Amino acid sequence: MLKKTLSRREREKLRQRRDMLAASLELFSEKGYHNVSMQEIAERAEFALGTLYKFFKNKEDLYKTIIAEQADRFHEVLTNAMEEGDDEIEKLRNFVRTKGTMFINDVSVVRLYFAETQGASFNIKAGLDKQILENIEQDLQQLARIFESGIEKKRFRKIAEPYYLAVSLNSLTDAFLLLWLEAPERHPYPENPDVILDILCKGLLE
Repeated sequence: MLKKTLSRREREKLRQRRDMLAASLELFSEKGYHNVSMQEIAERAEFALGTLYKFFKNKEDLYKTIIAEQADRFHEVLTNAMEEGDDEIEKLRNFVRTKGTMFINDVSVVRLYFAETQGASFNIKAGLDKQILENIEQDLQQLARIFESGIEKKRFRKIAEPYYLAVSLNSLTDAFLLLWLEAPERHPYPENPDVILDILCKGLLE
């Protein structure tokens, strides 16, 4: 099936939409949802306010679009990362490494991610975070299957249900990312994923 070639007008509309979303993402992450106006977004994106409203009916629609698109992007990248690797340990390393790389390369997105998942003050209406939470749940289920496979192959001890192990690892990566966000020089995200994995896999007891 041949891929449709976009017209010049269609390409320009896509470019405008990308510029508007990029400006919105920057402002929402810097100032919070309630402290940003559509006028400010239009000015940051260098478009007339009327042009912005041609693409998005209101600020909530714009914010929801950003959350949904970023959630889909993160989910796709993490899914692919966990599918790579020859064994369960390498798949877990890929998850830890890839999640850190994605977030550190896009500070604006990581701020919005934690606003949506940790209940920060500028999260607005009930149901707005549904897409990102659905994607996180799918990622947790995939992580759980990796732990389950490792347990079945006797690579891991069953110290907890696979799903709880998945939640634990995801929470550990979030904790390290929050530390990095608050003080990147003092708390850099580990380059070696085993720094995080060993907390879960080795534990405290000798």
